[in-house]
Amino acid sequence: MRAKKSQRFISFTSGLSVFGIAIGVMALIVVLSVMNGFEEDIKTKILGTQSHIVISTYQGGIPQPREVEEAVAKDPEVLGAAPFILSQGLISAPGGVSGVVIRGIEPESAAKVIRLKEIIVQGDFTNLDETGILLGSELALRSGVSVGDAVTVISPTGSITPLGMIPKSRSFVVRGIFSTGMYEYDNNMVYISLDAAKGLFMKKSPSGIEIKVTDIYEADAVAERIMSSLGPGYWAKTWKDMNMSLFSALKLEKTVMFIILLFIILVAVFSIISTLIMMVMEKRKDIAILRSMGATTGQILRVFVALGMVIGLSGTILGLVLGLLLTYNLNAVIGFVELVFGIEVMPMDVYYITGVPTQVDYALVGIIVLMSIVLSFLATIYPARQAARQDPVEVMRYEG
Repeated sequence: MRAKKSQRFISFTSGLSVFGIAIGVMALIVVLSVMNGFEEDIKTKILGTQSHIVISTYQGGIPQPREVEEAVAKDPEVLGAAPFILSQGLISAPGGVSGVVIRGIEPESAAKVIRLKEIIVQGDFTNLDETGILLGSELALRSGVSVGDAVTVISPTGSITPLGMIPKSRSFVVRGIFSTGMYEYDNNMVYISLDAAKGLFMKKSPSGIEIKVTDIYEADAVAERIMSSLGPGYWAKTWKDMNMSLFSALKLEKTVMFIILLFIILVAVFSIISTLIMMVMEKRKDIAILRSMGATTGQILRVFVALGMVIGLSGTILGLVLGLLLTYNLNAVIGFVELVFGIEVMPMDVYYITGVPTQVDYALVGIIVLMSIVLSFLATIYPARQAARQDPVEVMRYEG
């Protein structure tokens, strides 16, 4: 009776070990896939309004933008280049006055560099003349304007008079409303034509040149080649440089989450050790009989290593299958949870996304599976050595 209870307990702990490893592997795969998805989603949204490379001079502005554009276009990796003016100002509308970031662009060339066409949700960007303006969706909502309404843009620069500096202002008609999915951009950014920006900010030349390349991960190499061709006096920043703090924070968060969730697997691995130790204590007599029949130390060692690896591999494979299934069906699962409990897991007004983005990195999945197998193997070494060290004479003397 006692032996049956011990056997049931060992089977129960073995099942818990399998389940624990499976939960750990599944959690790692799902969480890291979601974080990869969020990073890719943020990257896509940022590059919807930002170019891959920005070029300017140390003096500020580019006196001969067409010559620079022609030099940049010679690089085979460059897909498009467009001049721009970037400044800050105020926008006055029926909803009040707001501080905004103002970008002066050439619509045709800018559309080749940023996702201008894709982010427009109302109106059209092609008719952005000197009297037109494009507003972010959140800014338009807060200002109480729509396509066809008039707003006033106030520049921080102005004319010097006996009464002091008078800021320059100009009326614009809303030609379109855009939505990038990033609250900061949709709430604080407007587009006007390049000529209108020159007049409003009293500039003779663009602030810089925006560049789009074929492979965003080769932007650094392309920027170096462009700098070499342009000569001294110019500087270049890639999308990585302009968003370094954000992507560094995401990378750090992903690393920390990997380490934290790895402890789930470690806890399950320790249960493998305890299960095998109990098995060794329960099977001491059987081990002694095998040793007396000629079984070698290595054979006993391999038996218990194999038992532990069966637990580890079973949990790892189960966790891998469950993790991939959950990752690829995560939005359906979230929808079911929302329906059952009547809650909204990802409110659109907070996260500005219609679903949880996921991206499976199979190289990272392979690392997770490999680490789980290696940890499971390491967990079998101590109990297996204890089993192999059993002295059959001593065991038979006290338990025979």
